[in-house]
Amino acid sequence: MIRKFLRKVFSRKPSAFESNAKLSIIPYKRHGIRRNQITACALKIVTTLQQTEFSAYIVGGAVRDLLLGLTPKDFDVATNATPEQVRHIFRRSRIIGRRFRLAHVMCGAETVEVSTFRGHSPDDDDDDHALIQLTDQHGRLLHDNVFGSQEEDAVRRDFTVNALFYDPAKEEILDYLNGYEDIKAKKMRIIGNPVQRFREDPVRMLRAVRLASKLNMQIEEETAKPIGDLAPLLQNVPPSRLFDEMLKLLMSGHALACVVELRARGLHHGLLPMLDVILEQPLGERFITIALKNTDERIRQDKPVSPGFLFAILLWHEVLSAWDSLQAAGEKPLPALFKAMDKILSIQHKKLAIPRRFDAIIQEIWVMQPRFEARSGRKPFRLISHPRFRAAYDFMLLRCESGELNMELGEWWKTFLSADNEEREKCCSTKHRPRKARKT
Repeated sequence: MIRKFLRKVFSRKPSAFESNAKLSIIPYKRHGIRRNQITACALKIVTTLQQTEFSAYIVGGAVRDLLLGLTPKDFDVATNATPEQVRHIFRRSRIIGRRFRLAHVMCGAETVEVSTFRGHSPDDDDDDHALIQLTDQHGRLLHDNVFGSQEEDAVRRDFTVNALFYDPAKEEILDYLNGYEDIKAKKMRIIGNPVQRFREDPVRMLRAVRLASKLNMQIEEETAKPIGDLAPLLQNVPPSRLFDEMLKLLMSGHALACVVELRARGLHHGLLPMLDVILEQPLGERFITIALKNTDERIRQDKPVSPGFLFAILLWHEVLSAWDSLQAAGEKPLPALFKAMDKILSIQHKKLAIPRRFDAIIQEIWVMQPRFEARSGRKPFRLISHPRFRAAYDFMLLRCESGELNMELGEWWKTFLSADNEEREKCCSTKHRPRKARKT
């Protein structure tokens, strides 16, 4: 059985896409990336591996971002050394992963991910199922620990713009798939057959939207064509993976563009199906637009943004709708709000697996909203002492700005917060009629 497996691997004919892979070496004069733009840790790892007679390169998003004039978030390394060999060379390292085995090498506070060149999995139509089951019934890849050549590694990556290899020693870029030209043309192209690649990992569809929005690129026509039909495959992805990808999307600094693109391509149904309802209602659309614009601006300014606050924003109008329905059915306001919150969070946990640690933040922001309308006596003083007051206050201002609440409420609170204790007492001595949220 082992001989049959090895014969199948080494006699395998290359796919049509592999045969089109052609190496181009791009010199510094064309690409303009200097080795001093690489972090000291990543540079040390590449240099050490090369001195130990292994191949090693800076790969993926770091090369792409440098070509676009952006500062990479991190630097990844690809090599022909196995994870065990990397672990042996670098004392401060560890092997991680089950589906993708790789090494983490630590230098001070920096951790660099070092992966071994990936090869092509054997075709799983063999009688022995290639010894392991590689895909599920939907074509989703379940196992991927086959090592291979550098060219195979390039072909196994998701998009051509992420398949570039930078050699800091020679200051050259190795490009097998025309990724350099795609970056210059601002084009997001998947590697290989789009249907097959999206079936292997449906999250690639979300990644295409996120990267295209973040990098101001267009998704190439053939890449985009099957996305609408394959969108239901996201329902087969573990909710925890969907949450991780959704969080990256929301924290990208381009959340508004991403959310609009998700809806346009039908990818939101397995993630945030309420977007159809929200974005078709004037107040809902305005609330989401203002809130995500605000979030994007904060992220671009390196200001902190809470994931709990983001999901409170995205789910609020579903909660509001359920809350109104329950009150219309005779429920008292506060119990109705708690029931509405529990209902919406329960539904969303099954789709996105929002970690329970965010539940408290989300619920506290929501449940404090009615309290902003109580502006007499000691109630405002008690409210501002709440540890989650600032987040709930910012949330309330977004509701005012979108037209859901009267702007007078937001202005009152701004005045109250900027006043001294004596002026605050005067603010609270006037009776105010509660301003109900407007119907959406």
